[in-house]
Amino acid sequence: MKFSSQEEYGLRCLLRIAREGGAAGLTIPEISEAEGISGFYVAKLMRVLRRGGLVKSARGKIGGYTLSRPPSEIVVGEALALLGGRLFESDFCTDHAGAENICTSSVDCSIRSLWKAVQHMVDRVLSKTTLADLLGTERELATHVTPLVQLPDASQTRQLNGSGPSKNH
Repeated sequence: MKFSSQEEYGLRCLLRIAREGGAAGLTIPEISEAEGISGFYVAKLMRVLRRGGLVKSARGKIGGYTLSRPPSEIVVGEALALLGGRLFESDFCTDHAGAENICTSSVDCSIRSLWKAVQHMVDRVLSKTTLADLLGTERELATHVTPLVQLPDASQTRQLNGSGPSKNH
């Protein structure tokens, strides 16, 4: 499972604007030079982000790209959805059925359960992480996301599933 360069570079562009954009914003050449990404690719990414409502642009001598909202209001999951989509979509099984019209495991598929669980955990982290969180240090972000990915211990899991400890003695 991989994130695309579009998602990685798109997030980097958003962060660069959040850090240095100011009132005038940053131009495509400024973002390109600061991030080491071609101007053509930055222009493509900014078009996606502008159409998705995450950045706005101003033309002219003092023009450039700025965030459309404060960094604390831009959720990373929203940005990644614009830039590339989710890891697991409901039509995944249809698109990956193999040579058959329908997947041979479509009725009882443990793999589908795995992908759904992974997507749930990814969504859990990405929906609670903002650009403001990414503006902090690596350690600060680790402190933020660690509680989001921790699973309850086995006894809590059994209780959540309604199969707590047996009362029989």
